[in-house]
Amino acid sequence: MEKDLVYLVTGGCGFIGEWIVKLLLKEDYVKEVRIFDLNESEAIKHLDTAYTAVTFVKGDITEFSQILSAVEGVDVVIHTAALVDYLDVFPFKKLEAINVGGTENVINACLVKDVPYLVYTSSIAAVGPNINNDPLVRVTEDTLYPGEPSLSYGRTKAQAEKLTRLANGQQTKNGKKLITCVIRPSNVYGDKTPNLLSLYKSAKSKYNRLNYIEPDENEHSLTYVGNIAWMHVLAAQQMQLHPDRLGGQVYYTYDDTPFKHRVKLHHDLFTEMDPDIEIGEHVPYWKMWIIVFIYSLIKVIVRPVWNVKPFMTLPVLKLMTISYSHDTDKAFRDFGYKPLFTWVESKQRTCQWLKQATQQQGNEDRNVNC
Repeated sequence: MEKDLVYLVTGGCGFIGEWIVKLLLKEDYVKEVRIFDLNESEAIKHLDTAYTAVTFVKGDITEFSQILSAVEGVDVVIHTAALVDYLDVFPFKKLEAINVGGTENVINACLVKDVPYLVYTSSIAAVGPNINNDPLVRVTEDTLYPGEPSLSYGRTKAQAEKLTRLANGQQTKNGKKLITCVIRPSNVYGDKTPNLLSLYKSAKSKYNRLNYIEPDENEHSLTYVGNIAWMHVLAAQQMQLHPDRLGGQVYYTYDDTPFKHRVKLHHDLFTEMDPDIEIGEHVPYWKMWIIVFIYSLIKVIVRPVWNVKPFMTLPVLKLMTISYSHDTDKAFRDFGYKPLFTWVESKQRTCQWLKQATQQQGNEDRNVNC
């Protein structure tokens, strides 16, 4: 494989993107990691290295001229930038413009600027659950699961996946061949997990009880964010060595995190640092439906003067009653992927971050009260 490569990570300041950037900086074949994002995060600002250049490029993925400029001289693009929306808060046109139009811009920029390799970050939402709310249980990349994804976000990710896979093998402006593949995460957890801190604080406010909505028989496949990032880095590396094997393929992310009900994962994480946390009561579907319905009515009434962000919607509540998991080793078979972090390490790292975040939040609250 060639040395002194230039990588571009779109959305490199995001949850998964930031991890990808950090792992790329440890690879001796990478000369520069270029980060394309709307805003530079504090963590990215401090990623100094003596061996690899880190360049932040402020830009909007929906502006073709900006992404075209960013890919100049790039060897590999890892495209993680997206508008994530599991609550159907944003208008479909906005989701489509960023997730579909942005991906189309990245593909076209690669073709114009002779970038030969593109890895796209998708989501299990691109597959389902579907509009019929059929469960996905231990599926693989080859499982036939018919029907349109129920979430607007999922539909845009499915369109972007299709564009990426269709782009595989297309000729660039100067006659190179563009090789693409898709990484499909689901149920990501780890350092800086969105809402994990607020969930812990909620449990503390409920007398150390971790209540939940999902049925007890629900099952989810869960993957540590560091292992998801590592799968991206390894796929980007191996597609240069085995383009015919990885080109046009899609891969679910996985590691040795046990298949779990989501509340059991949260309980495992929280009790690692706070043994007082207990699994609480199951909130019946009908009770939660009434709460969400009333909340939705209030949101409509106050909309002219106050734009209230929903904590949940009725369609999302329905989705929470469905199991969706996958069970595969395709990434190992195709490019030798093995998790970088074990389940024990993943749990410890997540808990260490959560403990620090909790302490920092407590210090900030005390400063405000002073």
